[in-house]
Amino acid sequence: METSYYRPKSADQLTFTDNGMFQAVLHEPGVCAELVERLLGIKVKKVEYPELEKTIAPYYISKGVRLDVYLKDEDKVIDVEMQSQPQEAVGKRARYYQSMVDCDSLMKGDNYTKLNESYILFICKYDPFKDASERKFGLSRYTFRNVCDENKDVNLNDKTLKIFYNASAYETERDEKIRAFLKFVCTNDPGEDEYSNSLFATVEKLKANEKFLLEYAAMNIYEMDLRREEAKKAARNMLNLHVGTPEQIVQITGLSLEQVQELKKELDAQPSPAN
Repeated sequence: METSYYRPKSADQLTFTDNGMFQAVLHEPGVCAELVERLLGIKVKKVEYPELEKTIAPYYISKGVRLDVYLKDEDKVIDVEMQSQPQEAVGKRARYYQSMVDCDSLMKGDNYTKLNESYILFICKYDPFKDASERKFGLSRYTFRNVCDENKDVNLNDKTLKIFYNASAYETERDEKIRAFLKFVCTNDPGEDEYSNSLFATVEKLKANEKFLLEYAAMNIYEMDLRREEAKKAARNMLNLHVGTPEQIVQITGLSLEQVQELKKELDAQPSPAN
């Protein structure tokens, strides 16, 4: 949690893989299209302007999901996610993103047959998969399709694909262009790859862009507000359950001792529930 100790990077320290910068660089449809064509091996006919960190929150659930880059082709929807830090349960995360994308596509009451091809693309700086012994599998890419256990020739034909790229294993990637891009993601060195150099140049340009700097500052304020509210919620729960001392709650949540004591006063002042 550690809300009080959360310190976002200063703009001049940002790289392509950082939250905020990744979305801003891919804000241009042409840049998105080239990334998708390189990593997914599909042609993009027409790109609707990417909706950065699109929030999909269907009315019947409380937990929405913010997508890094969500774009649509004439017959495809593509979610591109950057994971610059190791994440738990990436498979379930991809499953949830897929469900939200599908819900978004059918919110207007369309028939299931109207669902377009759907791609969930994760670009990870670290290997997202490991075995039961915590040993990384070490592949540069992991591709997942729904197949029939009894007969591999049976095609579910649900038009979905999930791909995870592991930039840390870029040296094992056979495709030269993908290997160059993954190396850039892993090391921030664009090398001689033209596309990676264009991404690097855009990053440097955005660091001096006033509009981006304002948006980045606003995003960080929003993120800190979210973390602060999550920390307060956790502290209230611990106080209600009489788990830990105020000092221990401070260590766990990152709130100040004054904040924890104020929350305790608020809870103590609330009337006891009727028997």
